[in-house]
Amino acid sequence: MDRPVPRQSAEQCLARVFADDRPRHFGTGWLSGVLGIVLGLLALLAVLCLHFPQYLTLPELRARYPLGLVRLAIDVGLLAAMALSGLSMLLRRKKALGLAGLALAGLALALGAGGVEIPRGGASAVYLGLDWFVLGTLTTAAVFVPLEGAFPLRRGQGAFRRGWLTDTQYFFASHVLAQVMSVAVLAPAVALGKVLAVPSAQGVVQSLPLVVQFGLAVLVADLAQYAVHRAFHAVPALWRFHKVHHSVETMDWIAGSRLHLVDVIVTRALVLLPLLVLGFDSLAVYAYLALVSFHAVFIHANFAPRAPWLERWIAMPRYHHWHHGIEAEARDVNFAVHLPMIDRWFGTHHMPQDRWPSGYGIEGERAPEGWLAQLVWPLRR
Repeated sequence: MDRPVPRQSAEQCLARVFADDRPRHFGTGWLSGVLGIVLGLLALLAVLCLHFPQYLTLPELRARYPLGLVRLAIDVGLLAAMALSGLSMLLRRKKALGLAGLALAGLALALGAGGVEIPRGGASAVYLGLDWFVLGTLTTAAVFVPLEGAFPLRRGQGAFRRGWLTDTQYFFASHVLAQVMSVAVLAPAVALGKVLAVPSAQGVVQSLPLVVQFGLAVLVADLAQYAVHRAFHAVPALWRFHKVHHSVETMDWIAGSRLHLVDVIVTRALVLLPLLVLGFDSLAVYAYLALVSFHAVFIHANFAPRAPWLERWIAMPRYHHWHHGIEAEARDVNFAVHLPMIDRWFGTHHMPQDRWPSGYGIEGERAPEGWLAQLVWPLRR
């Protein structure tokens, strides 16, 4: 009797297509092939944004783009994608990477590349943040991919580790669903902030210099983050949603994107609320949002900086890796995002000297793969 063929996940299928028995560096065509695919895909998405700006771009950013530079960037990206994909095909025995990159670039060229004439029309009430995803991918990957490659905590981990496709889906959804996040997070927080506003406290805060407001905003937001984060660990009904984040078993720059929609909405709204109640200047709030966007990625990275003096004051990767650690000693520790002193104040700080967790994940439990599957996972018995 023939044995049944085990089902393979999408990640396993892609890994087989892209597999090669040679080392993964530029000289073998693997890296150039991956870069060709990434640039080809981002250029294609940018071209689609030019075709349908009212549906695929954020209104807040749409009017601010320097169109000449955007068009030039698309064309340069396409040229780079084709060159890298061609190089991959020359160097690599398996041609899948190069062909995929050339196909994406070819489709973007067929759709007009950077020369697309932007249609005139009214703004749409419903839109996606596809442009925000392209910008987020370019900026974040440009910083953290080289950083993890130069100073990795765990060498040989690879970009296509288990769960990478799921975390990529989370990264995509968190950027593209920007309007959903705005409606679900910003609107209720602003409305409640007006009701709970304390004018006397707002007057004091607004009289402070902007740089002082920024520092105070980081402290206030991280105190709120600590309280909400600890509640998600302590309350079983909330833990069902937060354990999605802890289900990641390999830490790198994209792992921090794995957050359930309920977790994201509740946490962001309750962290933003005290900043609105206290009346912080919008520039200080935007500066904090920029900081947390970068820092949340940084503390999950496969990156091992050696700065013990800095770790005492600023959350570094080792501090947050211990929050995700599989060991019993790592349970319910290091809840703050920016300031480890908050955990010291409340007795939840844990930082063994010169030691990292041996692994990550949820003991005795494994999440299903895929964004949609994990979206309903907390709701299942």
